[in-house]
Formats: sequence, C-alpha cells, structure tokens
Amino acid sequence: MKIKSPLSTAVAIGSGLIVLLTYLINVDEINAVRETLLGWVVIASAAALLVGLINLITVHVNKIRQGKKPLYSFVLVISAVVTFSLTLVLGPGHFIPQGIFQYVQIPVETSLMAVLAVTLTYASARLLSRRPNLFSVIFILTLLLTLLGTAPFFNIEIPFISSILQPFLSKVLAGAGARGLLIGVGLGTVATGIRILIGADRPFSR
Repeated sequence: MKIKSPLSTAVAIGSGLIVLLTYLINVDEINAVRETLLGWVVIASAAALLVGLINLITVHVNKIRQGKKPLYSFVLVISAVVTFSLTLVLGPGHFIPQGIFQYVQIPVETSLMAVLAVTLTYASARLLSRRPNLFSVIFILTLLLTLLGTAPFFNIEIPFISSILQPFLSKVLAGAGARGLLIGVGLGTVATGIRILIGADRPFSR
C-alpha cells in the first residue's frame, strides 16, 4: 500500500484510534486527550463552515459582476453579510439574531416545506398516471392521508385520520424507515472509519 503523505496518515490514524479507545477503556488521561481532539475538530469544522460561507459569497459577487441574475445574488450576499455581522457582534442569544431566525428563516423553511408537499403530491399523481401499480397507489394514499392528518382540508378534521391513522403512519411506519436509514448510515460510517484507520482511504492526504 503506497502512502503519499505518511505524516497526515499517521495523525489521522492515531487520532482515530485514540478517540475509539476512549469508548472502550475509561481512563481519565485518555478521555482528556479525546476532549482536546474533539475540540480541535469543532474548531476545524467552524473554520470549514466559514470558508464555505466566504466561497458562497465570492461566487455570488462574481455573478453580480457578470450580470447573471444579479437580484437574487445581491439579496443573498446582503442577507448573509448582515446576518453574520449581527450575530458575530451581538452574539447568537441577542434578540436581533433570534428575531431574524424566528421571523425570517423559520417562515422561509415552512414555505419551502409547503412547496415540497405540493410538489410531492403532484409527482405522486404523475407517477400514478404513468405507472398505475400497487406501490403507486399505496404511495399516493399514504401521502394524502398524512397531509390530511397534518393539515386538515378547510379545517375539517377527521378524528380517525388525525388521531389514529396519521400518528401510526408517521411514528410507526415512517419511524421504522427512518431507523433503518440511520442504521445504514451508522454502518456506513463505521465501515468508512475502519477504512480510514487502516489507511485504505486517505481523504486527508488529497
């Protein structure tokens, strides 16, 4: 196995083994080293997020200069700079950043979720018209029942749907699917971590 950067490989493997060892052996000295390493990871993640924000602003500033949909890019740049500056100066607990989050970001996210629900309903109807099989019927019925249980049509609430069927669909069936996805993500993370620990994958050296 050829390793192009032995130093970065040794640092990554050593750090991973130390963190993994703390979950197997409870030693105060090793736990202190783990907390230090995790603190470094948090700082590196924050720096990476800041670099991503700067890159996003740079891309949209270039779009403004080139005249490619400058209005949207201008709004994004101004919003990002103002929000970041206010949060940095006043702190995330101040009422102004909290107001931006509560009265701007949350309504925008809610609107996007509403658009997603409408788009999903339309896509399921097209799927049923193109492929009228059992799975398409189950998909659109589940979608409609979930929507009716979550947001009753014209405020007409059907007790059986809202109190029994919709919680069963969202908590039991959807919860089981979400747990399966999380288990798959966990197994994939473990497999990726093992490959990095043994040096099979070296994303840190690229």
